[in-house]
Amino acid sequence: MRKILTLGCLLGGLALADAAAAHGNIACEVPRAERRPMVELQKELKKQGWTVRKLQMMNGCYEVYGYDANGNRVEAFFHPKTFERLREN
Repeated sequence: MRKILTLGCLLGGLALADAAAAHGNIACEVPRAERRPMVELQKELKKQGWTVRKLQMMNGCYEVYGYDANGNRVEAFFHPKTFERLREN
């Protein structure tokens, strides 16, 4: 039983490490007090014609899943202080 539990924990850890590696070296180190609210980014993207399906924090950056103004599906990263677009997968 102990071996099965250890193996399960090891495999779970590898799965999490693989998911983190999928986003490469994207990381934003911005103090919480300096971050602009996610809802501001969502409103700004909506003005640009985007449809935001999901918005979350990933490695300190804002990660957006949705559709751009041309209807293309996107996964994009934004700096939480400047809203500068960092990378798209």
